[in-house]
Amino acid sequence: MGTKHFLLAALAALGWTASLGAQTSAPVAPKAASGPKPGALQTYKDWTVGCDNRNRCEAVSLLAEGSDWPDSPVMVGVVRDAGPDTDAEVWVSRDSKSGGELSFHVDGRRIASAMSRDGDATVRGPQASALAIAMARGNALEIRSGTKSLGKPSLAGSGAALRYIDARQGRAGTSTALVATGVMGPIAVRAAPVAPSIRRAALPTGGAPASLWREELTSIGKFTGCTDEMKGMQTPELHRLSRAETLILVPCGTGAYNATSIAVIATGEPGRRAFRFAGFDYKPGWSEEEVKPMLVNAGWTADKLRLDSYAKGRGIGDCGGSEAYVWDGSRFRLIEASAMGECRGAWHWITTWKAQVTE
Repeated sequence: MGTKHFLLAALAALGWTASLGAQTSAPVAPKAASGPKPGALQTYKDWTVGCDNRNRCEAVSLLAEGSDWPDSPVMVGVVRDAGPDTDAEVWVSRDSKSGGELSFHVDGRRIASAMSRDGDATVRGPQASALAIAMARGNALEIRSGTKSLGKPSLAGSGAALRYIDARQGRAGTSTALVATGVMGPIAVRAAPVAPSIRRAALPTGGAPASLWREELTSIGKFTGCTDEMKGMQTPELHRLSRAETLILVPCGTGAYNATSIAVIATGEPGRRAFRFAGFDYKPGWSEEEVKPMLVNAGWTADKLRLDSYAKGRGIGDCGGSEAYVWDGSRFRLIEASAMGECRGAWHWITTWKAQVTE
């Protein structure tokens, strides 16, 4: 099965459609007007681009359409924050842990260099802008370590992706644009939107919650519809939210690289606890039914009251979507989201939503 069709099948239940062709969008699932609206992804040939709610934008290279996975993959990206005084950065990531200086060559001409650590390097400052502009205009990019060629990420579509960033950040027609340059000065560039602020609930006291009784296990299996999936799997995870409320992650299916669970809130005395589905201001992407919040590869961080969901489109993790939430005392609030809609070698996912957490 080709990667495009694979992703459609694997992520159909994620609640959003991936961008699977040139100049196609990857809209998120429809949500209530007052809820978070993670950004969409856009694909131009061998590049995918997206922005979050702060208009922080990132463009990432993909493997050329139809190409095989290389022995030593190399991925390059351009990231830029919104606002008139921000500069672009160009980063490279390799499937290698080596260090040393890397040089960036466009059409045979050395444009920039940066020191790498654990295979990753970032070009900043004036040479980053020069490199991004050269990539947008050029035909071939090569990453070198000394005289050794490390990889040649495709530049097909890079110009269109960077033009998208110029437009989204209101840079088109200004001197700050990378592609759509003009005579207007930086003062014409829109300011960055302010990220929403979410107040986290107080950390709970009282120790670990009591395990579910046998009758409660039966009850919660029926309530979630996960009775069959719970058989032979690990028992539900219980995490205290407050003195009166407990988060229960009910196992509800597993595959080769994705394990799903339903988020349930329990109240009452052990043995007689009542259950309700956890509330979310933005449903996890895997949720097939409006009333059942289904997470994938869920993770809980107790000292932050943080709940994570991370769904991979395929085992190597080069496509999928993730969400992170914080408990505010009544529901889980989206604080981070990222996505990669193309199964084409980009293990770096693009941030599509970001919020600040206060205590």
